[in-house]
Amino acid sequence: MTPAELRAFCLDFNAAVEEFPFTPETSVFKVMGKMFALSALDAEPLKVNLKCDPEEALRQRAEHVAIAPGWHMNKRHWNTVTVAELPDALVRELVEDSYDLVVAGLPKAERLRLDRP
Repeated sequence: MTPAELRAFCLDFNAAVEEFPFTPETSVFKVMGKMFALSALDAEPLKVNLKCDPEEALRQRAEHVAIAPGWHMNKRHWNTVTVAELPDALVRELVEDSYDLVVAGLPKAERLRLDRP
């Protein structure tokens, strides 16, 4: 997966936006103001921080060397994924899981706004 493909995939989710609150080089992808992915898209190797259920995070780290505790994040709830070392389908699944986890934590009124066309 290329940086452009990762960006496009993150922005394809309902109400997803890209912001740069930390540095101009660090893309932060949010839904309803809550972060679900963070990446320095120009970095080599390409990595992305993704939100994750704590138990699932531990399982993923044990199964894949390319998944580590979240760099500069709450390591219980975030993983850092080295994109090139995993199949694109798995990276997409991890990004989608992160988005879904963040949406599930939103107040009901905000979740309902996401469901509107």
